[in-house]
Amino acid sequence: MNAGELLATRFEEHRPRLKAVAYRMLGSLSEAEDAVQETWLKLSRTDDERVENLGGWLTTVVGRVCLDLLRSRKQRGEQPLDTEAPATHVPDPQISPLPGGGEAVDPEQEALLSDSVGLALLVVLDTLSPAERLAFVLHDMFAVPFDDIAPIVERAPAATRQLASRARRRVRGAAPEPGPDRTRHREVVEAFLAAARGGDFDALLELLDPDVVLRADGGDVSGLSRFVRGAPEVVAGARSFSTLAATTYLALVNGRVGQIAVHDGQAFSVGEFTVRDGRIVEINILADQERLRALLDARAIAELAAAD
Repeated sequence: MNAGELLATRFEEHRPRLKAVAYRMLGSLSEAEDAVQETWLKLSRTDDERVENLGGWLTTVVGRVCLDLLRSRKQRGEQPLDTEAPATHVPDPQISPLPGGGEAVDPEQEALLSDSVGLALLVVLDTLSPAERLAFVLHDMFAVPFDDIAPIVERAPAATRQLASRARRRVRGAAPEPGPDRTRHREVVEAFLAAARGGDFDALLELLDPDVVLRADGGDVSGLSRFVRGAPEVVAGARSFSTLAATTYLALVNGRVGQIAVHDGQAFSVGEFTVRDGRIVEINILADQERLRALLDARAIAELAAAD
């Protein structure tokens, strides 16, 4: 194995962590892949023998790449930073078949799923400034010291600590924490979907927290994007979505049991549910057809159907 092949092998060992960092920073699977690829290009042009801690170096570089992308979004007006106006943008969901042929999540996957991040949290991260998001993600999610984060955001460590602290307060106040019982989560989601299909208004209300939020991102299609709060309003929205797709499958959406709706063989929507104390507190639905085509092709839909 030559030096280039050895370097590529070492990089691949760090790829999962780098992609996890980039996804939490960007909320876009394609952009996360691009950020990781850019990190590899930077490494390939660097004298790696001078890099004492390759994992730390790579995390710092991917953080810088993501920070530049976030700042570019803000300059183009693509980053939803107005926390007073509810955003309907839903980040890219990570979708995979249910393990064990539709059974509850098996113990072997617990470590992986426990590291998943829900769409509700990613929505809140979208409201942070680029520097706040970087400080929070790297420190609170990946335990990167503030001394290492400070040069990336071009601030002193104490100021960087304040960035993460502000972000932490925003996240705690806006991102609902799901309950730890995955089996109960699935039961609630299945009951909600069955009640929606059957038009059981009372059952839907019983499964929803009174202050539940539903966020739907329909992309450029007029009328599909919406933000509603309150159980009666969410019931109306959920029932309207349930009538638009003939087939639905359960799948893992960001590590939680969610719904894939299919119409004419193509994905119509992906729904993720945050369940706490036996009730749904937030529903995030991606119905942007352009993004869904990139996320779920016919083969992926077939795999989801076989596992459900």
